[in-house]
Amino acid sequence: MTVDCILRTVERETIRTFSMLDGWFDEDHAVLDFRPEEKAWTAREILEHVMLTSSYLMILIDKGSAKALKQPFVKEDFDWEQYTLFTKELLDIGDHKSFVWDRPDHMEPKGDVAIDCIRENMRAQLMKCLDHLDALQNGEGVLYRTTMTVNSIGKLDVYQYIYFLALHGRRHLDQLNYNKKEYLQINT
Repeated sequence: MTVDCILRTVERETIRTFSMLDGWFDEDHAVLDFRPEEKAWTAREILEHVMLTSSYLMILIDKGSAKALKQPFVKEDFDWEQYTLFTKELLDIGDHKSFVWDRPDHMEPKGDVAIDCIRENMRAQLMKCLDHLDALQNGEGVLYRTTMTVNSIGKLDVYQYIYFLALHGRRHLDQLNYNKKEYLQINT
């Protein structure tokens, strides 16, 4: 894989996912507040969870990006042919219910964040991801790896962490669409 291919792939997935999530903020409040089943999250709660989780991931991405940029790097010295952006465990993050994981309490939606604030935060998170990709445009993102315990993924570099963030959003798009489908079945 080339650096340009990595950057384009991660950027495309991140923009696509955040764009589709952003569209949910324009949904009718009845759809956003519909609870599909007891103890299931509403669309509003799902969006808050994505924002909270992305906030935590951004802390790791910020640190990883800063550390990667401090390391000496010669693009030609890295074996790009052996680099893998995707692993099965990483790609599973994008599929709702593909694995079981108990999320930490700080990623649980509490319902105390206004929907407009959630949207603003998510838009800022997208811009921050794109800024990191721009700063790491020569391949430096492979230099720093951090352990990811979710789905027993193991170590991820900065590019993979940003991709993880996008896949996490995609995972919840499936959940949002399920909620709306059930809402429409009941209310039509």
